[in-house]
Amino acid sequence: MSAARPPEGARTAARKGEGYPVSTPLLELRNVVKRFGQGAGVVQALDRVSLQVARGETLGLVGESGCGKSTVAKVAMRLLEVDEGQVVLDGADLTRARQAELKPYRARLQMVFQDPHSSLNPRASVGRLLEEPLIVHRRGNARERREQVQAMMARVGLRPEMAERYPHEFSGGQRQRIGIARALMLRPDLVICDEAVSALDVSIRAQVINLLLDLREEFQVSYLFISHDLSIVRHVADRVAVMYLGQVVELAPRDSLWREPLHPYTRALIAAIPSTQPRGEQPPARALLSGDLPSPLAPPAGCRFHTRCPQAQPRCSREAPEFSELAPSHWVACHFA
Repeated sequence: MSAARPPEGARTAARKGEGYPVSTPLLELRNVVKRFGQGAGVVQALDRVSLQVARGETLGLVGESGCGKSTVAKVAMRLLEVDEGQVVLDGADLTRARQAELKPYRARLQMVFQDPHSSLNPRASVGRLLEEPLIVHRRGNARERREQVQAMMARVGLRPEMAERYPHEFSGGQRQRIGIARALMLRPDLVICDEAVSALDVSIRAQVINLLLDLREEFQVSYLFISHDLSIVRHVADRVAVMYLGQVVELAPRDSLWREPLHPYTRALIAAIPSTQPRGEQPPARALLSGDLPSPLAPPAGCRFHTRCPQAQPRCSREAPEFSELAPSHWVACHFA
């Protein structure tokens, strides 16, 4: 297995990733289906996706571009409506709730977007951006809100006197700190990080990762951490879910997944992580994937991965594998795992 390291300076998560009981999940997606388009142009972006995030847990969600990771985030936030299935927050079914009914739950579920430039209103000062959630949810008076804004700016590494500046006056890393601060202003139970560090320079990526880890412990917040970078996910997540073409194909505690990945797609993703070992000491290379991701307009029959799988058999093209628990807390969808 290729060695994986976080960006230089990033700390590993405090937990060891040896399993996380999700008997009372904070966030749960139950058999969620999401389609886009009409007629012959229908894309089933999510196909019976089920995920759970426990209190205090970081669930990593990985996969290639176009596999449905960001759609999961938007469905969980109710930015997109599901076609089938349920979205449940702390036991409350939010799937068909009206917008007015969602307001108290919005405060408990926040999001950090990938692009800190486009996700911040360029016409509002940073102080106004951070105060707005407090205004919408009627938290405190003007003086109390201003104090909370200044305290949160200091907590994420920004000088409080910068509150009068506008987003374009900050660097990319600083703008993402503003996005993180805004997400935490209401003290949510869960924050969805959708590629939250992928748009940042490598030199500051580790700083933001460390900030997220510190804030998780300080605010006792859960994360759904979405990324295509497995080396980062390995160091922040307690459990990891692997998506392929709109489906979850493997779900396991972090260390179990890296120690013994059961799905051929997961093995290929891990093998593709650049090794940090000297050339002569690197383990034998595993075969990487060939071919491109199939079109979501016409996904392959049976197992969706069989067109790229090095161990595919005739059964794989005919029969979709069940998502089964083959080891404690280790689930996989593969006929030959």
